[in-house]
Order: sequence, then C-alpha cells, then structure tokens
Amino acid sequence: MRHQLKSIIIAAIFIALTYVFTAFINIQIPPGNQAGLTHLGNIPVFIAAMLFGKRTGAAVGGIGMALFDLFSPYAVWAPFTLVINALMGLVMALIVEKGDKFRWYLMAIIAAVLIKVGGYYIAEGILYGNWIAPVVAIPANILQVVVAAVVVLPIIGRLRIVAKKI
Repeated sequence: MRHQLKSIIIAAIFIALTYVFTAFINIQIPPGNQAGLTHLGNIPVFIAAMLFGKRTGAAVGGIGMALFDLFSPYAVWAPFTLVINALMGLVMALIVEKGDKFRWYLMAIIAAVLIKVGGYYIAEGILYGNWIAPVVAIPANILQVVVAAVVVLPIIGRLRIVAKKI
C-alpha cells in the first residue's frame, strides 16, 4: 500500500511538472502558426520514464501532455497526444530497463524522436486530411526531443542514484 501511494505521488508530481513545462515554457514555431509548438514538457517525461519505469513513464507522458492540450486551444489534439506520449514514455522505460548505461538512454531518446515525429505526423494527417502539410511540424517535434535530451542525458545518471534512495 505504501509503495503504491509513493508511486502515485511521484507520477502526480511528474504529471504536474509536464503540464507546467509544456504550458508555460513554450515557443510556437513558426510564431502565430499552429504547425509547431516547441516546449520543455518532454524533460519531466523523459526523467519519469527513465527513473520510475513504464507505468509512470506512460502515465506522465500521456496525461501530462494531454492535460495541456485539453486546457489550451489544442484540445482536438488531446486523444492523439495521450496515446503518442504515453507510448513514448512506455517505450523509453522499456529500453532503459535493459541497462542504465548511456547507450540505453540514447537509444530511448532515439525511440522518443521516432514515436513523436511519426505519431504527430499521422495525427495531423488524420485531423487535416492532408499528408503533405504535417511535414512542416517535424522540425519542431525533433527540436523538442533534442532539447530534452540535451538537458536530461548529462544528469540522468546522477538522478538515478538519488531516485534509488526514494
């Protein structure tokens, strides 16, 4: 029971961080266009997935990002965001479970790029019925993951040591 409560609290904290990092630390690319929103919300998703496993990673990615969509002009994206980012958190955690060396973290980041770019390309194609226009959003999606990787990769080893004490 105590372990479950701790897991729920950790997930809730990271969901809140994901929402805040997405809602308040973002840039529209290009400005004024809905083609791309670059934000730092992937940072807590990556950390949660890499430190606390697949259930937490999936919940944080899916719920945290979908909450942003629901409370923003992007509400139509919420179901897609829920699935894409939950899958991203899940897959990242599954990869990192194989080992806690830098190469596994890097492989998890590469998987995240593929899931995010592919998922949002498909989602935009479905939403707008156009399979050419989604190409415009690809650089912003790649940028989101790369920025998160630049922040997370140098610190994840130390964070893992701290997390084991929790």
